Amino acid sequence: MDEDRTVQAWRKSTFSGEGDCVEWLATDDRVCIRNSEHRDGAVLVFTRSEWLAFVAGVKDGQADLA
Repeated sequence: MDEDRTVQAWRKSTFSGEGDCVEWLATDDRVCIRNSEHRDGAVLVFTRSEWLAFVAGVKDGQADLA
């Protein structure tokens, strides 16, 4: 994972705001998510199929907050 932190290009969400800073890194076989204010902190790692299933659920409204 350290290699991804330095070599790969992380992208910051255009929806990031004050204190809501999210970055992602997509490779051939995974998607990584981190807090851009804490780049040396924890990174969530998903397979591409896990990420695609999550995004499909969000688009379908399954993650809407009440």
